[in-house]
Amino acid sequence: MSQAALHIGTSGFSYQDWVGHFYPKGTKKTDFYTHYCSCFDALEVTYTYYRMPTRRTMSSLIDKSEGKVTFAVKLTGVFTHDRTGGASDAKEFGEAVEPMAERGVLGCLLAQFPYSFKPDRDGYEHIRKVAAWFKSFPLVVEVRNRRWISQRFFEFLKELGVGFCCVDEPNLPGLLPELKVVTSPVGYVRFHGRNKAKWWTHDRPEERYDYLYASEELDAWVPGLNRMREASDQLFVFFNNHFEGKAVANALHMRELLG
Repeated sequence: MSQAALHIGTSGFSYQDWVGHFYPKGTKKTDFYTHYCSCFDALEVTYTYYRMPTRRTMSSLIDKSEGKVTFAVKLTGVFTHDRTGGASDAKEFGEAVEPMAERGVLGCLLAQFPYSFKPDRDGYEHIRKVAAWFKSFPLVVEVRNRRWISQRFFEFLKELGVGFCCVDEPNLPGLLPELKVVTSPVGYVRFHGRNKAKWWTHDRPEERYDYLYASEELDAWVPGLNRMREASDQLFVFFNNHFEGKAVANALHMRELLG
């Protein structure tokens, strides 16, 4: 069986604290993206969680990367956290990312739900609704609450043709265990770091992601990631431990481990 196309990158790229760690000292913010694209062929677009993307901005991301980067685009919070978005909002989002799909560089959309999102009837129905809104695009769902983890949920995602986002995060009550599950042609993994002390309590949100994976911690993932590649058409691996460029260091190392 042939292995899936492998895409490794980071969750976002526009971090000022990466200057001096990944971006050379003195790099202007307007040059961050060009430098990122010179090192990675995949990017998880995260600003779209905070505001609705536009077709112009999405096209610009393609053009500036010269079509060499494959994108995963995070759904806006109105679909996942506030859950106030409707079909018209989904239509607007879809029209914005359409250029990526047309150019063959849209890997998938990512719907990241909060810890408060529970596996009750409303939760299942909301995922079904989001999947219907975005049926024209590959969709991956990330849940944060351990109560979702069941064979029923995995079969539900398979029925919808929706991918499951595996995560690496602190071993804390209520959070997801380490899984290597593929429920659609798109395999997906997000590395959030294992900063237990700062996960729930922190002075600044970015402190949650202040964690550098040791080589042996990444090594332990390699067999499972290879199995996920065999079970999918595309495998995305993104590092979200972005504090001071730690995500970059770990993404580059994982790329070496997976060849």
